[in-house]
Amino acid sequence: MRKNKLVIGEYYHIYNRGTDKRDIFCDQADFVRFWHSILDFNRVDPIGSMFEFSFIKKSGKSDPKASKPLVKFIAYCINSNHFHFLLTPLCERGIEKFMQKLGNGYTKYFNTKHKRSGVLFQGKFQSKLVDSNEYLLHISAYINTNNQLGHPMSKFSKSSLGEFLGTERGHEICDTKIILDQFRNKKEYEDFASSSLKDIKIRKEMAKDLEK
Repeated sequence: MRKNKLVIGEYYHIYNRGTDKRDIFCDQADFVRFWHSILDFNRVDPIGSMFEFSFIKKSGKSDPKASKPLVKFIAYCINSNHFHFLLTPLCERGIEKFMQKLGNGYTKYFNTKHKRSGVLFQGKFQSKLVDSNEYLLHISAYINTNNQLGHPMSKFSKSSLGEFLGTERGHEICDTKIILDQFRNKKEYEDFASSSLKDIKIRKEMAKDLEK
C-alpha cells in the first residue's frame, strides 16, 4: 500500500481493480479505449479530449511522442476487472499524475457510455516498492503471467509477455532491457516466468486447502 511519494529512479508494482470487483470492460470497445488511454495519457502535456486528440494524431500536427512521458513501463497485465503495472516515474509525481489521468479519463468515458455514475475503480491505486533485484524479476514474471491465473482466461486481457518473448510486434510499450539483460536469452526468461506461474498456482491451491 502506498505510504510515501513515489520517487524517480525506483520501480513500483501498481495495481487496482473495479469497485466491488466489477468488470471494467463491458465489450471490446471498452478494452480498446482503456489501451489507448494508457498510451495517450502517458505524457506530461495535457491532451484534452481523447476524441479530439485522435484527430490531431492522425493529422500529423502533433507528434504523440514529442511530449515527455510521465512513466516508463517495464511490464503490464490488463484483466477484465483489474490491472497490474510495473512502472518507474520519469518526472516528479509521474506515476501519480499518470494514474490520475488514466483513472479519471477512463471512468468518465465508461460512465458516459454505459449511463452510470460514481467511481469505477476501488479507490486510489495501490503501489508497492520493488526493493530488490530478486523482487523485480519475480514481479515481472507475476505480472506477465497474471492473466493466466484466471479460470478461464478472459477475452478482455492483455499482458506484456509477448514483448518479452519477441512475439508482440507493433504495440510495444515496455522497456524490457532491465529484465531480459539478466537472462541468457528470451527462452530462459520464458522458462523462468513459467516456473514462477506454476509456483504461484501451487501456493494458491495450498491457500484454498488451508481455508477448507
